[in-house]
Amino acid sequence: MPGLQVEGQPRPERGTNRARQLRRAGRVPAVVYGGKDGPVTLSVNPRHVAKILTSEAGHNAVFTLQVKGQGKTPAMIRDWQVDPVKGLLLHVDFLRVSMEERLKVKVPVHVQGEPVGVKQQGGILELVQREVELECLPGDIPDEFVIDVSELNMNQGIRVGDLKVEPKKLRILTDMEQVIAHVVPPRKPEEEVPVEAAVEGAEAAEPEVVGKGKEKEEAEAGEAKEEAPEAGAEGGKKEK
Repeated sequence: MPGLQVEGQPRPERGTNRARQLRRAGRVPAVVYGGKDGPVTLSVNPRHVAKILTSEAGHNAVFTLQVKGQGKTPAMIRDWQVDPVKGLLLHVDFLRVSMEERLKVKVPVHVQGEPVGVKQQGGILELVQREVELECLPGDIPDEFVIDVSELNMNQGIRVGDLKVEPKKLRILTDMEQVIAHVVPPRKPEEEVPVEAAVEGAEAAEPEVVGKGKEKEEAEAGEAKEEAPEAGAEGGKKEK
């Protein structure tokens, strides 16, 4: 992206303590790698990095990385770490890029318009795919894909294959059948069983369990009565 530049200074010393000293001095530790040269540890101005991340292209922006004593190179932000509490930049990774070599990037997808299926049919617009992966030259990376969803009716959607791109410049790697956004019917709330009905059902089940126990007791009592005469008969024989 023309006009964006980050100045880096070589950082021979590493370690947690040195990184803290750099941050207190208003700089952050960084590293640049990729291309024909090996990785180089740096320190950079966090405001320059923030300017790139908040640009239209975001982390896909191609800028000029100027390292003191080592010249300039086109680069991109590959990764970065932020303090979760203070929101301050802690570390950043840069990737050297060649303007003549294609690379893989993920580009965000945004929607515009209000679907017919939402305005007139009571549907809900769902954004399923928020980014699309593609392959292209660094100079051809789009800032974003914007899709118009105004004409979508209920149960209609837009897929990755519907995106309008120049095949000679961009090769989409994401599955073409992947849905980006669609209009779906509102979900019906699940029917809940009333608490009173659940309690009545539990109470109705109890007599059946008790009845089974009673039947078992009656059966055992019956068996005992049947055994009693036999014992009496034997006793009569002994009296004789």
